[in-house]
Amino acid sequence: MVIISGVKQYLKWNILKSLRVRIILLVILAGVIPALVLRAVVLSSYEKREVEMRTAEIQNQCTILCNQLSDANYLTGETSEVLRSELVQMSNIYNGRVMVIDHDFRIQEDTYDMDMGKTIVSEDVIRCFQGKGTSNYDAENRYIEVTSPILDKGTAESVGVMLISVSTDMIADSVQGLDERILVVCLTIGIVAVILAFSAGFVMVRPFQRISRSIAAVTEGYEADYLHEHAYTETMLISDKMLGRMKVLDDSRNEFVSNVSHELKTPLTSMKVLADSLLIQEDVPAELYKEFMGDLSEEIERENKIINDLLSLVKMDKTANTLNIKSENMNALIEKILKRLRPIAATRNIELVFESFRPVTAEVDEVKISLALSNLVENAIKYNKEDGWVHVSLNADHKNCLIEVADSGIGIPEGAIEHVFERFYRVDKSHSREIGGTGLGLAIARSAVVMHRGAVRVYSQVGAGTTFTVRIPLTYVS
Repeated sequence: MVIISGVKQYLKWNILKSLRVRIILLVILAGVIPALVLRAVVLSSYEKREVEMRTAEIQNQCTILCNQLSDANYLTGETSEVLRSELVQMSNIYNGRVMVIDHDFRIQEDTYDMDMGKTIVSEDVIRCFQGKGTSNYDAENRYIEVTSPILDKGTAESVGVMLISVSTDMIADSVQGLDERILVVCLTIGIVAVILAFSAGFVMVRPFQRISRSIAAVTEGYEADYLHEHAYTETMLISDKMLGRMKVLDDSRNEFVSNVSHELKTPLTSMKVLADSLLIQEDVPAELYKEFMGDLSEEIERENKIINDLLSLVKMDKTANTLNIKSENMNALIEKILKRLRPIAATRNIELVFESFRPVTAEVDEVKISLALSNLVENAIKYNKEDGWVHVSLNADHKNCLIEVADSGIGIPEGAIEHVFERFYRVDKSHSREIGGTGLGLAIARSAVVMHRGAVRVYSQVGAGTTFTVRIPLTYVS
């Protein structure tokens, strides 16, 4: 129930809060960002179109005036007041400045009367004298500059240039007015998007809230099947997986409690039977008394080992974040473990071989890794054949330390391989009872390896032996 309560709190404070915020942000962004992008595109397109239209209009007027100046020999003959008035009129219409430049780059006419008689040399004027009219738009200073050649009617050569600079303040004012209207629209879209976002956030999170309430109901005693929510594919997967996980956890808990009760009760039952046998007999012979006391001592030792193994598992669960990580010589560590276990192997004439392919140094907790490897090797010895062998090898690649424990033992049936790391699981309970052990060794080994961000796998064939492979990162990552 502690786990279920934890899931409930996680859903309530993490998934629900995060999901609602993400939905709100997503809807807001989905409404506001396109509006802002559309605003930029519309303003840019509108400004570009207005500038192009104004430029084309000015170019047409320049061409007409240049033809009139050419027909009247304006630069070579007498000044025509009519043409000059037309230049001034054009300047007034477009709110710009018109200049007429002769072939010596001297300004002959200036509607602003500022630079008459001065010389002007620019790239655009030079290109225009070569017969190519130009146009430029300066967005920063807000003006359009257009040049148009004045051609000699006889030779068709450029004898002058008309240069006109027109202010684009009107275009800028139009763009600003359009921008203000678009901003009003964007603001409206933003407000609508916020309202929709909050509405969508609360509506879409409701199925997850129902899951949270269902979990609360389960913790209060309702059946686990009460936890169903199929509003979305995601909620269906969450509820179904949570149901399955809750059932697995509940079954695992019940099985663990049952196994612990059985394992602890069995030695106690044996001790009570032995003690009662002594109590109901009078004048018990010393030899029988001594034999019964020896059996009692064995049962007490067995009970003590079960309790110690359980404490090891609990300690690992509680100290997973407080590993005493140090750089260890794995070659020396394994040698020390095998040295301690060789006398046990010798009692059954089992050959214990260690093969090291290279020196290996890894960042590990020596106590926990030693416990894991000791359990693997001890199991290989216990579940072996007389005159058999246990082969331990050490290798490494650029990232991991690789340890292999192989034996010539009785092997593990295929259907039991996936359960061997479960607590109190035994492949052959009758045989295990003869050999001894608590059924916790492989669970302890796996916990220790997983704490180091490693993995342990098993390969076995009945009658041909078993191989355990352990992979541990050379550098511990917390």
